[in-house]
Amino acid sequence: MSLHQPTTPEAGAAVKAADRAHVFHSWSAQGLIDPLAVAGARGSYFWDYDGNRYLDFSSQLVNTNIGHQHPKVVAAVQEQAGRLCTIAPGFAVDVRSEAARLIAERTPGDLDKIFFTNGGAEAVENAVRMARLHTGRPKVLSAYRSYHGATAAAINLTGDPRRWPSDSGAAGVVHFWAPFLYRSPFHAEDEQQECERALQHLHDTIVFEGPRTIAAIVLETVPGTAGIMVPPPGYLAGVRELCDRYGIVFVLDEVMAGFGRTGRWFAADHFGVTPDLLTFAKGVNSGYVPLGGVAISAEIAATFDERPYPGGLTYSGHPLACASAVATINAMAEEGIVENAAHIGETVLGPGLRELAERHPSVGEVRGLGVFWAVELVRDRATREPLVPYNAAGEDNAPMAAFAAACRRAGLWPFVNMNRTHVVPPCTVTEAEAKEGLAALDEALGVADAHTV
Repeated sequence: MSLHQPTTPEAGAAVKAADRAHVFHSWSAQGLIDPLAVAGARGSYFWDYDGNRYLDFSSQLVNTNIGHQHPKVVAAVQEQAGRLCTIAPGFAVDVRSEAARLIAERTPGDLDKIFFTNGGAEAVENAVRMARLHTGRPKVLSAYRSYHGATAAAINLTGDPRRWPSDSGAAGVVHFWAPFLYRSPFHAEDEQQECERALQHLHDTIVFEGPRTIAAIVLETVPGTAGIMVPPPGYLAGVRELCDRYGIVFVLDEVMAGFGRTGRWFAADHFGVTPDLLTFAKGVNSGYVPLGGVAISAEIAATFDERPYPGGLTYSGHPLACASAVATINAMAEEGIVENAAHIGETVLGPGLRELAERHPSVGEVRGLGVFWAVELVRDRATREPLVPYNAAGEDNAPMAAFAAACRRAGLWPFVNMNRTHVVPPCTVTEAEAKEGLAALDEALGVADAHTV
């Protein structure tokens, strides 16, 4: 079969047939899925073989921050492939060093050493390993509403139901409740109460678990897949203080929130907080070539000055991946892409989503920053009952499935999780494209409204 087929329905059918014959998909019951055959993509859109074009309000998996097929990044990968496709991690390579320098320039504080991985889960794995070796302690704390990846340590840190099939209860992970005022576990009435009570809860968890047994606290700066819950003012600073008080390593997971997604280079920049370790992936090169990493503080890096770090990957700092990162970061800086994300969030998405919330009874809450928003869908605004039950599947999830189908019919590809739709277009999205997406959401929310009481 040629890999350069025409974009016809027949070609699409052949692509899908080959997929169904040989590809095993993640997070899926293989016999129940029907993958869309994608023919191409550019900017904020992708299209299938039947001529249907979709506005990508998912950024795929919230990673195509500079959009699809950015010409500068495509050219950089092509140029690097012609010069040096691959080299082992133990060598010094110009493009790897330049990618590390550009990342370190933008991370907060003294996070100036970069350990490269192939993606976000491996970044979290290595951050946890570094924290345990640095402190000599076994436990790691993370929040219930979170997602950190699907590898061994990362999936146990994860707080959503994808953890359950892999959780042996013996991974040294303790979960706690992070702040989320709309569904407060602390019965708080405002953000200040939520912050104070969440910090007290975390403090109590540390005390009862034994501070000298805890290596790290791992938090998504702004949780992504679990619901885009922007932390209340003072919360992350309070976690930083608890970590300092008890000698615990503070790890911020910026895999989804980093590189412009929230309208800043890193979400931590909104809160004036510097972690000891910061994980990244996704937006660092918009997923054009697999890449992730850990930005490491001077103190933790010094732990391994004379002591070998017991971890590595064959493709750590892969030249093609690093070339795409260099091109991505330079393009973001030259083209004001981070600033565009902030502008679109402040002037189009935020106001537009709040206006939709006023007119649609299925919208319980709108929250977010930059091009990183969540729309909480409910059956009853007064009781805040979710539109579908927690972790719903099958018929129980029918209202959300119907909503997602309505989005696609309107030419919008949504990011749907549980009872939420996330509004996460590329950071390069234009005002016109953002408004087009809001109009499609407006239409689809009518389907969700039909399931309210």
